[in-house]
Amino acid sequence: MVHKMAESKKCNENIPPPPVGSIEPHAALLNRPPDDQLLYKVMRVEDLLRSISGSYLHFNRVDSYKDFQGADAHDGQQLPKDRHDNAMAKFAKAPSFSVEDYYNQCRARTYACCFSVENSDHTWRKYGNGGKKGKACVVFKFSQLRSRLNKTLQAGNSALEYNGKRCHQIFSVNYGLVEYVVWKIHQANMGKRLNPIKYTYFKDRESFENEKELRISLSAIGIGQFSLIDGSVMEFPAHLQVAFDFRAAIADGTIQKILYSPDCDLVFLHSELNRLGIELREERA
Repeated sequence: MVHKMAESKKCNENIPPPPVGSIEPHAALLNRPPDDQLLYKVMRVEDLLRSISGSYLHFNRVDSYKDFQGADAHDGQQLPKDRHDNAMAKFAKAPSFSVEDYYNQCRARTYACCFSVENSDHTWRKYGNGGKKGKACVVFKFSQLRSRLNKTLQAGNSALEYNGKRCHQIFSVNYGLVEYVVWKIHQANMGKRLNPIKYTYFKDRESFENEKELRISLSAIGIGQFSLIDGSVMEFPAHLQVAFDFRAAIADGTIQKILYSPDCDLVFLHSELNRLGIELREERA
């Protein structure tokens, strides 16, 4: 099954549309780096080439980070100290549905694409493992990446492709630096209920601070269900692809360069990039 966010035409208009996504609705709640910040994304060479060939950026659902050593099983989760108060708070029109349930459902509808603001040994050691051709790191300029994605995801420019059907674009996009806290003891909901987007940008300081992460999130509202025209309920897959033209991003400077690891099969990388029509300065990490 391919579930992706694609630049596309209008969606089916035979049924009332669901709430549509918006551009950076929670920017005031998040910490954003300066416009000239460089972002580093380390990945397997094979995954990079798949992304270029398919013209997409890969997003993971935040509750699905379990498939590699050191993955954050609590990604996007409510803080332990917040859970009791969240569970006690109920919705007046749905007394069996708590704020805790709402946050859990939001988490299951939120995706992230992760970068580092530092080209560090830690990032190279942790990410991009398991390939046969070594690792590569795409270096992005934050302001231009943000502008390009916002243009792609704005109303009228995109749609959600689900099981081959075009649906309304239901995801809001946000950008922010991860806030590192002492996971077991930090409480964030004292005296107020948090916007669920905040949990997407909390991580445990001891385990993850060295990542220096900037993340792009895509999130849908956590109340109700999303139904297709045939009445079936939309499921939220573990992964999502967002349309991204690597060639155009290289041409306009959104992508500054590609770094590669010492064990990278550089002959293979050059050959495949040339086959894909990519000419870009590469540097050893």
